[in-house]
Amino acid sequence: MKSAKKFYLDASKIAFDEVHRKKIDFNMSRYDLAVETGMKRYKDVEAAKNQAAAIKHEVLSHLDEYLLQFEKNISSHGAEVLWARNSEEAIAYVEKILVENDARLLVKSKSMTTEEIELNAAAAKLDCESVETDLGEFIVQTAGEKPYHIVTPAMHKSKSEIADLFHEKFDTPPDSTPEQLSDFVRRLLRKKFTQAEIGVTGANFLIADIGGISVTENEGNALMSTSFPKIHIVFAGIEKIIPKMEQLGLFYPLLAVHGTGQQMTAYNTIFTGPRQTGETDGPEKMYVILLDNGRIGIFADDEAYQSLACIRCGACLNGCPVYRTIGGYTYNTTYSGPIGSAISPFLKGFRDFYHLSYASTLCGKCAEVCPVKIPLPDILLANRRKAVEQHLSPALETTVMKGFRLIASKRKGFDFFPAVMKNSAFYPLNFWGWGPERTVPKFAKKSFSQLYRKNNK
Repeated sequence: MKSAKKFYLDASKIAFDEVHRKKIDFNMSRYDLAVETGMKRYKDVEAAKNQAAAIKHEVLSHLDEYLLQFEKNISSHGAEVLWARNSEEAIAYVEKILVENDARLLVKSKSMTTEEIELNAAAAKLDCESVETDLGEFIVQTAGEKPYHIVTPAMHKSKSEIADLFHEKFDTPPDSTPEQLSDFVRRLLRKKFTQAEIGVTGANFLIADIGGISVTENEGNALMSTSFPKIHIVFAGIEKIIPKMEQLGLFYPLLAVHGTGQQMTAYNTIFTGPRQTGETDGPEKMYVILLDNGRIGIFADDEAYQSLACIRCGACLNGCPVYRTIGGYTYNTTYSGPIGSAISPFLKGFRDFYHLSYASTLCGKCAEVCPVKIPLPDILLANRRKAVEQHLSPALETTVMKGFRLIASKRKGFDFFPAVMKNSAFYPLNFWGWGPERTVPKFAKKSFSQLYRKNNK
């Protein structure tokens, strides 16, 4: 309940922060315009989404088979596949690799999976510097923060705030332009790329038939993170698998247009193993850490399993009126927005995070924009039911809802009480729960059923 209370307090505060709202509205408006333009490239985007959804459904029907096929194929190229049941096992693998190679510098391209297991903190304990090389991630790391959004980590910061941050941390000119700041980061990171012993990436897709890791990005930092270091470590959730390489022709554009409005991201790379005999480029060793960390629990659930089809485009966050109001940090989880609300109770425990399933208006926008047609409102409703079945709701809430059900389940029972009595009963909500920022609507003197009966004798 501490997590729920913190969520409600943080949401109440940030929802009425006009400065924050202005920044998010500005950035979201640019996204909306880009996606609107990007969608025009499709003759029939629904057909593409249906095809992608069918492929992901097929994957979830044979998840174990595709994962084993992937392991077999990438292992044949010299990569070592490591299976991690939880964050602790994943970190133990990394610590072993860092110690064996006496690593003091790690460069990391954007990866929400590494955020999930808190890789940076684990590396720091071994005196290994972990540097974020995605510009947005670099900004929030410099600020001592976590990613605000799964696609655009620094969405909550304005240009002037970033300029002030860099002036404080790196003594850059306080009036630096975004171009000047980007150039500064580029020069700083190039030194890190060439000095790092370890390069870390996530995986947008695991390709079963070729044993490949697909990474899609816009800055080239993933390529740089894997070009110079001698060791490449990949972190990927087990749900990232797709059956065939040829299917990337469907998924790449869908991910790009829903994520940023682009037709294609700038850099799309497939890694199939470490440097092979006769090759001049690539790392000497490659490790692929496949992470469960609660995903099998989602997979075993007859309703929530569909959320594992997610390709992390961020479209549901951008479309969600709740996320656009309370922002990314309020959720206090690695994955925020509708998809985070759906999966976090399974990843971090229902008792502490079931409240996120109530952070939704159930307007259906998240399901509408999802490129793989995940029925997120249905999953959120199912999570709410599971929370009630597990007796996680506060006692007062349970009592009130039972009383309301008793009165409202039959029309006659609800109509028995006059409007003045019902308005008096709900009046305190103007100051607690529903209010004070909103006014509780008043009950009409005559209900619809009373008027209907009167006018249709």
